[in-house]
Amino acid sequence: MVKPIVADGTDERRWAAWSAPATWERLSLTFTGATAPLVVAPHPDDEVLGVGGLLSMVDGAQVIVVTDGEASHPGSRVYGRAELAAIRRAETAAACQLLGVPRSDVHHLGQPDGAVDETSLTEVLCRRLRPGQWCLTTWRGDGHPDHEAVGRAAALACQHTGAVLLEFPIWAWHWAVPDAPEVPWQRARRVDLTEGARAAKARAINEFPSQILPLGPEPADAAILPPNVLARFARPYETVFI
Repeated sequence: MVKPIVADGTDERRWAAWSAPATWERLSLTFTGATAPLVVAPHPDDEVLGVGGLLSMVDGAQVIVVTDGEASHPGSRVYGRAELAAIRRAETAAACQLLGVPRSDVHHLGQPDGAVDETSLTEVLCRRLRPGQWCLTTWRGDGHPDHEAVGRAAALACQHTGAVLLEFPIWAWHWAVPDAPEVPWQRARRVDLTEGARAAKARAINEFPSQILPLGPEPADAAILPPNVLARFARPYETVFI
């Protein structure tokens, strides 16, 4: 269900005025007797945008970043792909540390940005996941090809291992609208964030200058996550589909 990510998308004021999230069931973050969650991010920053607040409120979570996000600015002459990959890895390490996830618990697979190998990823996740463990990743209908590929691989790995799949939208907030029928709102659960979690998430997002600020003056250097996009990730709650 790949969607064009164009223009400004759905304004955050429209999402804020939507009454449905107030009625969603709250997700319990209690993991008594279970392995801590594994968050699988297609690109550096997806783990923070989608569930950064949740990460800051749980202990022992680990993060797998599938690609290095080296294709975020394909036309830029400021950084080459290898340089941008190194920058984005460093940004992720700094951001996750602010959320309580040390560098040793952030794992990079280095798959090609824009060409995720679902079979290989499924095998990696099958080796990591345990029955009952939460696997949080991007929604299979999110509209971005990498997000959907990673979501499909995680879903298959969860089927094989007995882990529990929880999907979070990233770009759906851009192209969808409240009550959009193609979004599984009936599966939505709400993660209410403490003030501390919101603050930690905001600080973590700021660790991604390569994405939230222009790389340079040319149109190809434009910010991938300008203020109108970031506004969707400053809410007092996060959303997952179960």
